[in-house]
Amino acid sequence: MRKILYTSESVTEGHPDKVCDAISDSILDALVTIDPMSRVACETCTTTDFVMVMGEITTKANIDVEKIVRDTIAEIGYTKEEYGFNANTCKVVVMLDKQSTDIAMGVDKALEIKGQEITQIENTVIGAGDQGMMFGYATNETEDYMPYAIYLAHKLAKRLTDIRKNGILKYLRPDGKSQVTVEYDKAGKPLRIEAVVLSTQHDEEVTQEQIQKDIKKYVFEPILPADMIDNETKFFVNPTGRFVIGGPHGDSGLTGRKIIVDTYGGTAHHGGGAFSGKDCTKVDRSAAYMARYIAKNIVASGIAEKCEVRLAYAIGVAQPVSIGVDTYGTGKLSDEEIISRIEHGFDLTPNGIINCLNLRRPIYKQTAAYGHFGRNDLDLPWERLDKVDLLKGE
Repeated sequence: MRKILYTSESVTEGHPDKVCDAISDSILDALVTIDPMSRVACETCTTTDFVMVMGEITTKANIDVEKIVRDTIAEIGYTKEEYGFNANTCKVVVMLDKQSTDIAMGVDKALEIKGQEITQIENTVIGAGDQGMMFGYATNETEDYMPYAIYLAHKLAKRLTDIRKNGILKYLRPDGKSQVTVEYDKAGKPLRIEAVVLSTQHDEEVTQEQIQKDIKKYVFEPILPADMIDNETKFFVNPTGRFVIGGPHGDSGLTGRKIIVDTYGGTAHHGGGAFSGKDCTKVDRSAAYMARYIAKNIVASGIAEKCEVRLAYAIGVAQPVSIGVDTYGTGKLSDEEIISRIEHGFDLTPNGIINCLNLRRPIYKQTAAYGHFGRNDLDLPWERLDKVDLLKGE
């Protein structure tokens, strides 16, 4: 019988795309620290010893963008000339403008209240900052309510960075990737680990044999459950045989390009745009967080074993144009009943989401690597399980 296999990947914070995500979110955090009402769409691109920050920002805050860029790169670990990308010497170009007035007029005042006098702050005041479809997902496969493959891939990538930063393996460099293939049984439950791939940037002098030995001892053994590994599990460590050139020196980077890594590893749908560098009026970020929040509480409540929540918005309009749910045949209630409970229990307007999750604060840089969801190591509002009773109908 053919095996049921699923694969997801993660990357370290030194991956060129993740460098860009971290820079964009560091700038966002700096802005909302001073001016919580900042409108931010900040994109970053990188290549060998070069960074460009671009986008549209409207804010009362005055920040040193170049310093934030250099500090972020240094924190990641690119501080040596031999890396081909150095926080202290790279060229930084800043090309920022204000938010388009055409977009701003829809965000400032939602279509539902145009022509009305605003006498108080209402949840229908702010219109969605973009159109699009946003998805949130949860499953009871893991304690984090995340799919098993991406759950393990993130843990491997984070462990790789931890042993580099704390000096356990001094020859490691910042760039790295992980990938895990999981075999599932007929009931859709994780059965075993089929394959693990890990690539790590390294200094030139270290041998491939030493890297393989150390990665097994310091990364695989502490992270991978022994009862999920058998004699047929395949391991690949730096399968090309060499990974000295890496980071933005080896591959150009761009904000948002690792959105599948940021979300559910491909298990669930993704719509709208990417996350990093966007303030909370952009529903492609905030509504995706809200959808995860709802889906996680649905699964935690026992209503379903897995669940995808789907929201869609029109730019400049406060209320979502559609709400959908898929429990993949595991629901104890009909999808219609679950949607009804969502509609009665959650305010899905942009203001409603912002207020519910308290999003006008500097919490975004910490999400730039190792996933935006299932992060029990962080205190993220969309990971709370405080709507379980509401969804149960209690």
